[in-house]
Amino acid sequence: MNAQDLYHRVAFEPPSEQADGYGGIETGWDTGSAVQARAHFRYLRGGESVQAARLDGRQPVVATTWNNAAMRAVTAGWRMRDVNTGKVFNVRTDPVPTDDRRWLEVTVESGVAV
Repeated sequence: MNAQDLYHRVAFEPPSEQADGYGGIETGWDTGSAVQARAHFRYLRGGESVQAARLDGRQPVVATTWNNAAMRAVTAGWRMRDVNTGKVFNVRTDPVPTDDRRWLEVTVESGVAV
């Protein structure tokens, strides 16, 4: 993979909770502390569980980004937003380094409630 393959601009956003003023808690996403990155998307196509997810309208994707400290802070439970299209993905796994340790791979999934 080369830097030119990082076509998508994405933002990884952590969950946040705020008081709603009525004694409850409002949950959302902290866009102010989002981790901005460039990413390459690899859409998963094979395997029984992947095909079942696609039949349910979900699309698993492996997003590959540069390996850096900000990306290593991303965890499952965050969301990833494609800045170009506005499409939202749930982060399903913590970032995993590739064999050469230059890149991080994150499994995300679209088509599910965030």
